[in-house]
Amino acid sequence: MAFIENEHGEGELVPFVTPRSLQIEEMPYIVRQYARGSENALAAGFDGVEIHAANGYLLDRFINSSTNRRADSYGGPIQNRPRLLMEVVDSVSKVWGSNRVGVRLSPLGTFNDMGDDNPEETFGYIAEQLNAYQLAYLHIVNPALTTVEKGVEPEPQARRMLDLIRGRYRGTLIMCGGFDQNTAESWLAQGKADLIAFGRKFLANPDLPKRFRQHAALNADDPSTYYGGGPKGYTDYPTLAQEIGEEPKPCLDDRWR
Repeated sequence: MAFIENEHGEGELVPFVTPRSLQIEEMPYIVRQYARGSENALAAGFDGVEIHAANGYLLDRFINSSTNRRADSYGGPIQNRPRLLMEVVDSVSKVWGSNRVGVRLSPLGTFNDMGDDNPEETFGYIAEQLNAYQLAYLHIVNPALTTVEKGVEPEPQARRMLDLIRGRYRGTLIMCGGFDQNTAESWLAQGKADLIAFGRKFLANPDLPKRFRQHAALNADDPSTYYGGGPKGYTDYPTLAQEIGEEPKPCLDDRWR
């Protein structure tokens, strides 16, 4: 059982199956599921897909030594742990063409109890292997996220990882995590990344590009509404036009019906 808290601070016990290791016979099925998802995205009219191999989810759990305790061809040495990721990349690329496929990684990430004995070796190896696919981009969760948010220099390990990924990966590199307009422009000017991605700030500011162009104040995001399951915190942040009355403000109830 797991205790899940909703957007109102109320909780309930939800049944969960105890996690287990995937059997090696199940690996082709997992790869086919990623391919099927990418086929669905193509049929739905998407422009491309990003393979999520970060933040402690399935592919990241194979990559990191702290969670991959396997003794078969998908575990152990560095050549084995990214095997499932590479099989997924290969499968999804056959659906889309690799130039419409991106990969997201979180080097030095600790979310969901992640960790690796030698992250520089692990993620440096993966970055080099991904070069062969000529992907649309590699998307990195900033290893220096907390220091960027505080406006201070990255710690030595984070700085080494940033330099390593930038040096090993030869394609388009996207960085996300902790940026504001000034730090994003600074990192781009220094060549630390080719593009900067925004998540939380875009959620709280649906007109974020306009606000950046005008150097306007930003709405502060509210983490208490994340994963709440309802519209609050997702569709109710005002745009600049709504703030000055040029557009109607969002409505979170059924009065408009």
